[in-house]
Amino acid sequence: MTISVGDKLPDATFKTMTADGAREVSTSDVFAGKKVVLFAVPGAFTPTCSNNHLPGYLENHDAILARGVDTIAVVAVNDVHVMGAWSRFSGGEGKILYLADGNGDFVKAIGLDADFSANGMGLRSKRFSMVVEDGKVTALNVEDKPGVGVSGAAHILGQL
Repeated sequence: MTISVGDKLPDATFKTMTADGAREVSTSDVFAGKKVVLFAVPGAFTPTCSNNHLPGYLENHDAILARGVDTIAVVAVNDVHVMGAWSRFSGGEGKILYLADGNGDFVKAIGLDADFSANGMGLRSKRFSMVVEDGKVTALNVEDKPGVGVSGAAHILGQL
């Protein structure tokens, strides 16, 4: 079943890269008591994700935080080392929380996983964005076609 507005996020564990190495963080660590904009990409370093999706969140970082958001986070079904490298190479380190969902456990639990096996990419995440307040989804935007539209930063700004 796909998560909906009003639903609480399920318990899950991500990995994120820190100055001291990889660290596990739970959904509670990321979302409890906070207003978070979370967006998901099918893959770090992939063309649409790196050139069209992530840049909007970097460019609108200050505007998003100015609307009461505590954290902007991105999740992908990639390992923590790839996500850590993507944070450094994209210029997003310290601005966006890069969450590795290495086995896709989180995206499967919320029903937003996608099978990209036909492209040699295996299990991935659908492209989406959401606003989460204290662990509860208050806005959800799932792309229904390739590219960045409703899951982009410009759209989420209108929902804050």
